[in-house]
Amino acid sequence: MTKESGREGGRSLKTRVKTARKRSLSSTLWLERQLNDPYVARAKREGYRSRAAYKLIEMDDRCHLLQPGGRIVDLGAAPGGWSQVAAARVKAKEGKGKVVAVDLLDMEPIAGVAFAVKDFNDADAPEFIKNMLGGEADGVMSDMAANATGHKATDHLRIVALAELAADFACDVLAEGGFFVAKVLQGGTEGQLLARLKRDFSTVRHVKPAASRADSAELYVLATGFRGRQEAPAS
Repeated sequence: MTKESGREGGRSLKTRVKTARKRSLSSTLWLERQLNDPYVARAKREGYRSRAAYKLIEMDDRCHLLQPGGRIVDLGAAPGGWSQVAAARVKAKEGKGKVVAVDLLDMEPIAGVAFAVKDFNDADAPEFIKNMLGGEADGVMSDMAANATGHKATDHLRIVALAELAADFACDVLAEGGFFVAKVLQGGTEGQLLARLKRDFSTVRHVKPAASRADSAELYVLATGFRGRQEAPAS
């Protein structure tokens, strides 16, 4: 994947944003970063709903997760960038694969994607989603992140807690051999999550796509080769 430089014809295209009266400095810096982000501009040109689409594209190019005919669940899907990529790569529009997007927020329709406004942590969610898929999933994806508090340790714990809930859901819906990918943060707080994934999957690793900002602690945990639901030991 070619990374855009943000320069054209030898001139810098960087845009600076003035701090408006009602806009905080942090909001101004975020807006400036968005305006100068080559992935944001590329997403607009190529019709993706978010720059996050390129994170999944890179992971799939590297790891070959999304196969034609695959059944995929996208947790916390809105606004839909990952669902767009998944639908194209499993060929859902051609009727070969299926993608189910799940979110508490409503989302504009995407061709080839079935959408459920639902809490994936509900007790009935696994069976509900499997019914929508027409069977067990080949992959569960989560790009969810809790709202940042600005306190690093708290933010790490909250995002890992979301990933742990997503992993619980994945183990209830995945077919043997399936994969799970979820956003986490660097910082060493996900030891329990990694141990659990290593028990349930044959391979577990961290991946940081180029589309993840270099100054961000964001990375993804990728577990492949689901071993199947583990039976609880007899008492």
